[in-house]
Amino acid sequence: MSNLKNFFFVFILFLSSCSGNQEKVVSVIQEDDLDLQMIAAYQAGVKALESGDVYYAAKKFNEAELLYPQSEWASKAILMAAYAFYTQAYYSSAAEELDRFIKKYPKNPNLDYAYYLLAICHYESIVDEKKDLKPLLLAKKSFILVIEKFPLTDFALDAKYKLGLINDLLAAKEMYIARHYIKKEKWIPAINRLKVIVDQYDTTVYIEEALHRLVEVHYRIGLISEAKKYANTLGYNYLSSQWYKESYRVFNKNYTINRKTSKKEKKRLRDRIKSFF
Repeated sequence: MSNLKNFFFVFILFLSSCSGNQEKVVSVIQEDDLDLQMIAAYQAGVKALESGDVYYAAKKFNEAELLYPQSEWASKAILMAAYAFYTQAYYSSAAEELDRFIKKYPKNPNLDYAYYLLAICHYESIVDEKKDLKPLLLAKKSFILVIEKFPLTDFALDAKYKLGLINDLLAAKEMYIARHYIKKEKWIPAINRLKVIVDQYDTTVYIEEALHRLVEVHYRIGLISEAKKYANTLGYNYLSSQWYKESYRVFNKNYTINRKTSKKEKKRLRDRIKSFF
């Protein structure tokens, strides 16, 4: 991690020769011994991480945390353990460490990084969004938290981009199911799925097709006014869309779409569509 730098500890022990301070001296020596053990464990973790032995690295980072939990380096040790697991795609183990960090250090200055890395772990766990939505939904929730809690950070900027990709995937799943219902002529379930896209994923690439399919389905079941309503919405927002032309063809069966039209023809086409609706 680029933001974690090498660190050095300087220990100065003031030993008193007075017999009355003997217990205090022993306590300082014991604390110093813990410091040295913690440093050794942390350094062993860094060395193991560099060599790719992430399990041993995480073990040593956890050991460093346990040896001196009051130290400021204890929190960094948890993050290092999480990062070690992340580098080798052990996302569930990394997420466990990050969840523990967030609960244990709710005011830590590295909290934005912890939330972001947790979101990335969920995001990287997405394998097949059509079969398992859980990582997708967890990633979405985590990225939203990053944006809400740390809006002015670079993490929030990337989270917004990733959130757009996640919404595309969620909309794709809804469209996939809607097409299936249309094929099976199950109109009501199809309409419900398409409305989810319109209501929740209107910034995705699937919004134009969703509006067209709503025109298509409502026309098919005889709800002409509803079909025209969605056609108007499609035309108002996406006049030059190919899906708008497809919707026009729903109402005019003799209309054929010329894929290569001149500018004058395109203007005439728009005028005809506008006048129809």
